[in-house]
Amino acid sequence: MQTAVSEVKELLNKLPEESSYEDIQYHLYVIAKIQQGIARAETEGTVSHEEVEKHFDRVFD
Repeated sequence: MQTAVSEVKELLNKLPEESSYEDIQYHLYVIAKIQQGIARAETEGTVSHEEVEKHFDRVFD
């Protein structure tokens, strides 16, 4: 598992030199949200595609 510092360094190396502070903050926000989602899926589980389709079929019929 990478440390936060190493992940930020990797991100900075991938972004264009002309990236603004706002661009960097946005990318960090997205990375954090993805990590939170993965952690939540690991602890709470996920719903299959078929289950989602069944749910929406009931809701929108």
